[in-house]
Amino acid sequence: MSPFILVSPATRGLSLALIRHYLCTTSLPVFGTYRPTPSASSEPPRTPESVREHILRPLQEAGHDIDSARLRVLPLDLMSEDSIAAAADELARTLIELYGSEARAYVRIAFFLGGMLFPERQPGNLVLEQLLDTFKLNTISHMLLIKHFSRFLPPPLRSGTARAESGDNLNPETESGTLAKWVHVSARVGSISDNQLGGWYSYRASKAALNQVIRTFDLHLQAKKLPAICVGVHPGTVKTDFSRAFWAGVPAGKLFEPEFAAGKLAEVVQRLGAAQRGRIWDWKGDEVKP
Repeated sequence: MSPFILVSPATRGLSLALIRHYLCTTSLPVFGTYRPTPSASSEPPRTPESVREHILRPLQEAGHDIDSARLRVLPLDLMSEDSIAAAADELARTLIELYGSEARAYVRIAFFLGGMLFPERQPGNLVLEQLLDTFKLNTISHMLLIKHFSRFLPPPLRSGTARAESGDNLNPETESGTLAKWVHVSARVGSISDNQLGGWYSYRASKAALNQVIRTFDLHLQAKKLPAICVGVHPGTVKTDFSRAFWAGVPAGKLFEPEFAAGKLAEVVQRLGAAQRGRIWDWKGDEVKP
């Protein structure tokens, strides 16, 4: 079977840094998703060609020797189940095109990063529409990605067998390397025990809910005896538009460039094995307690 990597979404901030990291550090096919241009938008239409160029050009200009054919991109709107389902079906068609059968390929590492933040400080700041959108993106979209994309996880292994992962340079001989990694980007503020400041009601609650989803899906993987684990990761505060309003309050040395955070998360995920499954881990490899 042939492994591949999936990053969704893959065009901004940390997600963009992650897909570039895997293009530079592995030889595997890499699939990324991008949000289609809204019909009412004045932006130029996003096309697979323009998205691929956006991802690849800086790497090529920096002298990285990357086979551009390894990168495939899929349109996917995280706020639409129809779009998520269509993207999964397009991925299946691409795998059939590449390998002759969807069953001949499996996802080796999947990163899911969709999220939004409305930083409510007081109960009076809560707005119904914002609450609904926050849960729809931060929690529900992740559940729908599980629903439609988990079909690409590897099948159960027969007892006593191991998978030869041709072209995979992610240490498949190690215990952690034999497991597919299904990863959702969560946040430390989703920890109930760590909440000492309050505020950020919808973000905290939606991330706590996501952490429960991670645990529940990992139990499903165990019950089905799939050679895969589901975990959450906390990247720290990353210097992106998402966190721009809070940069001034971040302690010195704790505001990370996207490339740094992507590399750290990839290192942590590579090391995780069955003993660490179903839990949340930060960029240093320390557990974020529930």
